[in-house]
Amino acid sequence: MKASFPVFDAHVDSLQRALDLDHDLGTQTDGHLDLVRGRRGGLTSVVLVCFVDPAFLDPETGGPGARAALLLREAHRLAAKHPEQIALVGNGEALDRAHASSLIAGIPGIEGGHAIEEDLERLRWFFDRGLRVMTLVWNNHLSWIRSCREGAGPEIPEGLSEFGREVVREMNRLGMVIDLSHAGERSFYDVMDTTSRPVIASHSGCRALHDHPRNLDDDQLRTLAKNGGVIGIVFHPGFLDADARAEEVGLRDTDEYRALKGRNESEKFLLQGDFMRARATPLSADCLVAHVLHAIEIAGLDHVGLGSDFDGIERGPENLEDASCYGYLAEALGERGLNRSEVRAVMSGNMERVFREVTGGEAVASLCSVQTHLE
Repeated sequence: MKASFPVFDAHVDSLQRALDLDHDLGTQTDGHLDLVRGRRGGLTSVVLVCFVDPAFLDPETGGPGARAALLLREAHRLAAKHPEQIALVGNGEALDRAHASSLIAGIPGIEGGHAIEEDLERLRWFFDRGLRVMTLVWNNHLSWIRSCREGAGPEIPEGLSEFGREVVREMNRLGMVIDLSHAGERSFYDVMDTTSRPVIASHSGCRALHDHPRNLDDDQLRTLAKNGGVIGIVFHPGFLDADARAEEVGLRDTDEYRALKGRNESEKFLLQGDFMRARATPLSADCLVAHVLHAIEIAGLDHVGLGSDFDGIERGPENLEDASCYGYLAEALGERGLNRSEVRAVMSGNMERVFREVTGGEAVASLCSVQTHLE
C-alpha cells in the first residue's frame, strides 16, 4: 500500500535484532521493522528502544546498563552506516532537519528504568549519548517504581519512591520524554503529580475495550490529556482483544512452542513469532482502529498516536504485520470518518508535538558524533 501520511512510531524493539543477530536494519531483514519497509510504509520518525531483558540484571552479564549501552551503540552504528536513510535526533530542530533531508528521524530510547541502575549520573550519561525517551518501568518492579504486573513484594513502593520522583524531575530538566507504558496505576498518577512536562504511554491500549493490566482506563486517558500527553496505541493482539490474548496464552503452553530454540533469545523470539502467525487466528485491524477511536473519544484527538511495539511482539493485527503496512491503518481511520488533518495528527503530529515540547528547540550537533564514546 502506498504511504500517504507521515508516521511517528513511538516504540519499536528492532535494535535487539541488530545487536544479537547482526541484522542490518538499513536493508530489508527478518522481523517487523527495518528502514526499507519503514520508508515504504511512510515512517518518518521512530523511537528505537534499548530494551534490557531482566536476564541481563545479573552483574555477571555486565548489568543492565551495559546491555543498554550496547543497544544504543547499534542505533548510532545504523545512522553512521546509512546516513542517506536515517539521522538520530535530539530535539525538534534536529527532527525538522532530518525530515527536510527526507531522512527518517531516529530517536533513541530505553525501555525499563533498571537500565540506569538507580543512578541519576547513569541517566545523564545516556542523555549525553542521545537518549531522549525512557519507559520508566517494564514488567519487573523496581525499588523506586511499581509496574502494572502483580507480584510486588513489601519492599516495592505503591507508586513512586522519592528517588523515582527525582528521576522524573531530572528527566524534565534534561529534556527526556517520560513513558508510562508498563507503569502501575499508582505509579502513573504519582508521575502525573510530579512531572512538569507532557508524558506519553508509548505502547498501550484502552482498558475499556480489553481489561488488560497493560492498558489505560478512561480516567487515566483523561488525566493524560490534561497533562498534554499522548497514548500510543499498541499493535499487539493480546493487548487489544481478550479472545486473542487467551488464544496466545494457550499456544504458548503447547509443547511445540516450548520446544522452539535459537542461538539466543532474539533468534528464539523470531521463531516464536513465526509459530504464532502460523497458528493463531488473525486479529482484524478493526480492533486496533476501535482502540484508536475510543482513545480519541475519551482523551481527545490531540492525545492519541501510535506505538506499534514492532519486534517486541510476536505478531501484529491482520494487514498490519510489519512496518510497510502503516498506510493501511491511515486508510482505515479515514474510512471511519477522520479527515486528513485528523488522520495525520494520529499517525505523527501528536507524538511530534510532545517530543518537541519536552526536548526543546536548541540546535544540536548530529548525535552520530558521539558514537565513538560508546565503543
